[in-house]
Amino acid sequence: MLMFRIRHCLLLFISITTFLQAQQPKKLNSSEIYESIQKLNVLGSVLYIAAHPDDENTRLISYMSNHLKARTAYLSLTRGDGGQNLIGPEIRELLGVIRTQELLAARRIDGGEQRFTRANDFGYSKHPDETLDIWNKDEVLSDVVWAIREFKPDVIINRFDHRRGGQTHGHHTSSALLSLEAFDIANDTSKYSAQLEHTEPWQPTRLFYNTSWWRYGSQEEFNKIDKSNMLNFDIGVYYPTKGMSNNEVASLASSQHLCQGFGRLSTRGTQQEYIEFLKGEPLDDSNDVFAGVDTSWNRIEGGSVVGNVLNEVEANFNFVNPASHLPQLLDAYRALQNVKNEHWKAIKTQELKQIIEACAGLYLEVSADAPSASPNSTVGLNMEVLNRSDANITLVSYNLSTLKNAISKNIPVPENQRLNFSEGVLIPKDANYTTPYWLNGKNTLGMYNVKDQQLIGLPETPRALFIDFNLNIEGTPLTITKPVVYRYSKPDKGELYRPFEVIPAVSSRITDKVFIFENDKQKDIEVTIKAGKDNIDGFVQMAYPENWNIYPQKQRIQIAKKGDVQNVIFTVIPPNQQSEGIIKPMVNVDGEFYTNELVEIDYAHIPYQTVLMPNESKVVRLDINKRGENIGYIVGAGDVVPESLRQIGYNVSIIQPEQISADNLRNFDAIVMGIRAYNILDELKFKQKFLLDYVKDGGNMIVQYNTSRGIKTNKIAPYDIKLSRDRVTDENADVRILKPDHTLLNYPNKITAQDFEGWVQERGLYFPSEWSEEFTPLLAMNDKGENSKEGSLLVAKYGDGYYIYTGLSFFREFPAGVSGAYRLFANLLSAGKEDLKPLKN
Repeated sequence: MLMFRIRHCLLLFISITTFLQAQQPKKLNSSEIYESIQKLNVLGSVLYIAAHPDDENTRLISYMSNHLKARTAYLSLTRGDGGQNLIGPEIRELLGVIRTQELLAARRIDGGEQRFTRANDFGYSKHPDETLDIWNKDEVLSDVVWAIREFKPDVIINRFDHRRGGQTHGHHTSSALLSLEAFDIANDTSKYSAQLEHTEPWQPTRLFYNTSWWRYGSQEEFNKIDKSNMLNFDIGVYYPTKGMSNNEVASLASSQHLCQGFGRLSTRGTQQEYIEFLKGEPLDDSNDVFAGVDTSWNRIEGGSVVGNVLNEVEANFNFVNPASHLPQLLDAYRALQNVKNEHWKAIKTQELKQIIEACAGLYLEVSADAPSASPNSTVGLNMEVLNRSDANITLVSYNLSTLKNAISKNIPVPENQRLNFSEGVLIPKDANYTTPYWLNGKNTLGMYNVKDQQLIGLPETPRALFIDFNLNIEGTPLTITKPVVYRYSKPDKGELYRPFEVIPAVSSRITDKVFIFENDKQKDIEVTIKAGKDNIDGFVQMAYPENWNIYPQKQRIQIAKKGDVQNVIFTVIPPNQQSEGIIKPMVNVDGEFYTNELVEIDYAHIPYQTVLMPNESKVVRLDINKRGENIGYIVGAGDVVPESLRQIGYNVSIIQPEQISADNLRNFDAIVMGIRAYNILDELKFKQKFLLDYVKDGGNMIVQYNTSRGIKTNKIAPYDIKLSRDRVTDENADVRILKPDHTLLNYPNKITAQDFEGWVQERGLYFPSEWSEEFTPLLAMNDKGENSKEGSLLVAKYGDGYYIYTGLSFFREFPAGVSGAYRLFANLLSAGKEDLKPLKN
């Protein structure tokens, strides 16, 4: 497989701090050590539940974690795979990887943990019944129960209201419904009993709903309701040790959702947050979510001994010399190992080890000499051990995860004297590749296929290569585990880190995921092979549909150095008639076939990611006619429409907003606005006049969907049009042709119901709900049980030209190679050109 590097330059960093958090191991300062000790002394937990990345209320998560000092986690039922991407071209599975990492970046700031279920975000859903049918309710419910049994929350807080079925996103309501049901059965040993091989039943104490004025339509209406069943908190509290208020922390956390455009200003000052009591033990007029729950060390048998020591450390913390507390911390550590409660013992042992490591100024790092290696190859590891305190510390040994026996050292670690060790490690032949575990199986529209119970819910795949440092600190044995990383530097960025990856010996890539053949002429398709190790010698061949032909059948590959590439060309010959299928490169090295692509995702605000994906492309022989040739495209929120139009023979030029002028526009047969262009391009408020004049003078302008919120200009169309949130989420919903004789549905291609077969994810979104009489609606559609939506495709004559507005999801259909979407869009581009000769067909 070939590594595909997706590099983007973000225009805005939230802060240097968050950038470094994405790149470097965490190093605690005195204030952070003190905050960690405060949290160490709280044995209470909160689980916040919603449906997607960005659903979570970071204000409340931060408040629970940083003010109440509770162990707090966010359970997002999905990874947000079905949304849009404002920072790059990744959609679906790759977008889910980005959003997963953005959630983890947010949790690093607000202090929470992150969990998931196997639910796949299949796109917008209008009712929980539809959602739970597509998701497989039983499996997602089992995952919520698993999360509760594993995390063992005292308190669960739902982000959404379970009583609003059909009034909001079906995923949202479903998350609340599943939470309610899981609350009642997580302690029932007869439910999902197979889980109990790995965990225990658990009964949370209370369940709440995180309500707000928006639930009631306005602040005025919210002020009128009875709040006797609600708790409220001032979440604007200030944290002197952070130098920030809770709202500022929350703003930084939510701003990590950059692919969703969530970068925002921070806020300060008093702000009330409300949670409505739903079920569990009564509050008895208390405003404490943990009322009746002992969250001190007295909660567990033997905990008081630990608590007595740690409470004294907290009360008398030495900010100047945290190492002075090492004797007490080690006493607490030894006492903690005698505690019988395995749940809190495991959690607090890990927390306490991190505090001991920080107080001792221990620097433990394992850096590989390369960012990646393939199975059955050797990688060099450079280990650094540094004790920056006067504590008596000995490096007893270290264990490599690839070896059975520890490597004995028994070396004292003197104060501030660095010890370095090198090891050559053979990556096992059967080592798992570094890739998101939830993408390894064959998934469905609604569910990821994960069979290993202990993987379910984890935010990312556990690292295959790590080192256990076995230490003796002041007579106390202590093991600290560190993952292998790759540390390097760049002249313009300084020191950088990225995770160490286990990759295949060879990878391949075809640039385009869809190849459109507008006629029966052959195309040359380039396959790029990249070596994951030295001395690659083998061949590559193509799998292809039965009625297609590819030449040559097989090609030799020889690559001497890891990281180098070799390009080979295959000629693809389509059939004479309309047809579609899949082509797949198959690279054979040492008798083993490699068929996956290795995608690399590189953004500054999240750690570097590698993702193994099936390396296959769809080939489509179209029956299509076109008029016009030169298309100007104004890019919006990231789509591949320009590349798709080039596939069917158009000359597509990207027009930067500053290039929009009367002289430039008149060179094009049509102008296409990218998705949400009017939501993200500030310049359009000044350039819209030129665009409308272009239409008036005989041009053809196609505007793809925008949202009603945040429009940059008051006049997106020459006539009145009102955008709404109307959408048709069923990709198989019946499409009714309102004007069967209209030019756009007949020339140059006759559009019929067949052209709407095979659509993916949805029909369209954010249709206009009102428009002036100058517009003609061409199509009608609706989801089951809803009224007809006629705003998906509107056309209006303006002057001598045509203005077309469409909410149809062409940006999803083109990458999926949907034939009818191409034919319909060719008609839109051909508006007003009936007298032109067709392009070559």
